[in-house]
Amino acid sequence: MNVLLTGANGFVGSHILDRLLLAGMTPRLLLRRTSDTSLIDHLLPQVEVHYGSLERPDSLRVPVRGADCIIHCAGKTKSTHTQELLRANQQGTMHLVEAGNEEAARLQHFIHISSLSVSGPGTVDQPVSEDSPPNPLSRYGKSKMLAESEVIKRCRTNWTILRPGPVYGPGDKDMYMTFKPLKRGFLPLLGGGRMRIALVYAPDVADAVMACLGRAEVFKKIYHVAAPEPVETGQLLRLAARLLEVQPREVKIPTAALYPVCLFLEAIARLTGRQLALNLDKLRELRAPGWVCATSKLARDIGFEADTPLERGLAETFEWYHRKEWL
Repeated sequence: MNVLLTGANGFVGSHILDRLLLAGMTPRLLLRRTSDTSLIDHLLPQVEVHYGSLERPDSLRVPVRGADCIIHCAGKTKSTHTQELLRANQQGTMHLVEAGNEEAARLQHFIHISSLSVSGPGTVDQPVSEDSPPNPLSRYGKSKMLAESEVIKRCRTNWTILRPGPVYGPGDKDMYMTFKPLKRGFLPLLGGGRMRIALVYAPDVADAVMACLGRAEVFKKIYHVAAPEPVETGQLLRLAARLLEVQPREVKIPTAALYPVCLFLEAIARLTGRQLALNLDKLRELRAPGWVCATSKLARDIGFEADTPLERGLAETFEWYHRKEWL
């Protein structure tokens, strides 16, 4: 099977690339010439690289030509400017779908990696389902919702949309910022650490993609990809502290206290162009009652569950951080 993968140089995309290679495939990658490929440099000799941009439709025709499947993992996750997110996520997806439509006679499957942020928040008592109306709280979530609509409305081949929960694992930088204070003796409990979230280990997301690849059972469907058991943020941080063999001081932080911090960081980001992990957009998601989703649909249709135990996933993540001297 000839597979085109976008976003292979990113955190989740690098794990998907690993799985494609383990399956004996020689995937083709769409990369910008300016892409940071540090996560996949060691794999580049085993793949076919095409340089282009989702914002330039003319650069997509050659990499798409002859592909049996497109796995679209590229996207922008952080920006204080809505239009930047829309260009990368909605318009970029539209251009890729249209390029795929030109090869509809051969193209068998378009897998789009979206986000739980499209579904919106959910609690243990009321987990959000894939069939619920989208309820994004952030600019990012809204841009991913619009990207999904481009797939659903325009794609002339079979498609599948995967919405992973918050992803952690080797190569991640965002969740790393959550764990970094632990090594400094500080365990921050935002809102008391009681929010429950449906985490997913990055290799499990990659395994979900591989399980879906070319399967008729998943055509024209949307799926959550997350561990079946959500975890409280406080529980997550305490487990991380134990694995890191530290005993940090727990400090409860009212969510409301983050507003001036996020306001200041957003102003800095707008002035410098440097996108930071915290901003007003992120605060909207942090104020949610929880990020719990139903995960049984994918298990029911093809028997797949994101079943990596949290402790094992964190241990492997921290081993990678230590190897890279991040922690």
